Amino acid sequence: MMKKVTQRIVILVSAVVATALLLAAAAGGIFFYLNAPPDKAFRPTDGISVTAEGEARIEVREGESAGSVGQRLEDALLIRSAFLWNILSRLDEDHIRQGVYVVAEPLSLTATRALLKTGRQEMVRITVPEGVTISKTARILESGGICTADEFLAAASDPEFLAEYHIPADSAEGYLFPDTYLFPRGYPAHLAAKTMADNFFEHLAETRGPGERESAAETHRKITLASIVEREYRVNDEAPMMAGVFYNRLERGMRLQSCATVEYIITEIEGKPHPTRIFFRDLEIQNPYNTYKVSGLPPGPISAPGQIALDAVYHPVATDYLYFRLADANAGRHTFSRTLEDHNNAVVFYTKAGAGQ
Repeated sequence: MMKKVTQRIVILVSAVVATALLLAAAAGGIFFYLNAPPDKAFRPTDGISVTAEGEARIEVREGESAGSVGQRLEDALLIRSAFLWNILSRLDEDHIRQGVYVVAEPLSLTATRALLKTGRQEMVRITVPEGVTISKTARILESGGICTADEFLAAASDPEFLAEYHIPADSAEGYLFPDTYLFPRGYPAHLAAKTMADNFFEHLAETRGPGERESAAETHRKITLASIVEREYRVNDEAPMMAGVFYNRLERGMRLQSCATVEYIITEIEGKPHPTRIFFRDLEIQNPYNTYKVSGLPPGPISAPGQIALDAVYHPVATDYLYFRLADANAGRHTFSRTLEDHNNAVVFYTKAGAGQ
């Protein structure tokens, strides 16, 4: 009797073990299949683009859940199973990181997860010089393969983007800090604009000083003036002096008479080549940005002011000067005057070399 019981137990255990092995083999087979790279070409979907070379560029968005990323990867045929992706996401304490990633060839699901957890992205160094306009910035980004110029201009004029940063204008002209950036190729235009705007407002906060506050309208006026100073000064130590001159003219109700604003009209509004000099006929252009014809500040910034111009406007030199003109083109030095008689109007009006050219 005991022998029969033992035999039955052995048979039962063997069956259980066999079943477990079969289930494990089946599970392993399923995992192997679902983990394997898809055998179809990538296809574009929400937040995932495919280049002409067949590379997939994946945007992992700020605050996006792993489940959302997995579903988009499955839709783009980058992984076979969002279900397996979600299971691994729950078991893995290391989270995927925000950014843009490049997949040049099909990867397994686990390899794709490993890539998105590293934070390593394809980066391109992009330098945006001080004094460039937003259109020139867009062309710089496009030439670096970051995003198209049209996409960037659309992102930088999106009403939601402008509202987020309290920019009282139709675009972020003047609010994108000129600097050297590392962006991934194919980076979303709105993220590039956000990075540059965040950088700008960080510098602006440092320039103002801790605890200093001002209205969006007052900030806009100062950024507009800083953009003019940026296009006028050539020697760093003259920038605060120029800011002081412009403040004096504004307080007296005088026109700013900045050649830089006329240059902006010619290049950015009329779409003409950058002039090497401004003629008297140019000063007669009827446009709200022409500070030779209109009193006060123009409607908005005319360039991207750098740190020197921002410092100059927020910390100008107290002076009684009302005029300045270029005295030494080679050295970039200006002559500052208190009266129109001393000013001795120049016959030729020079402009600062085109930024970003």
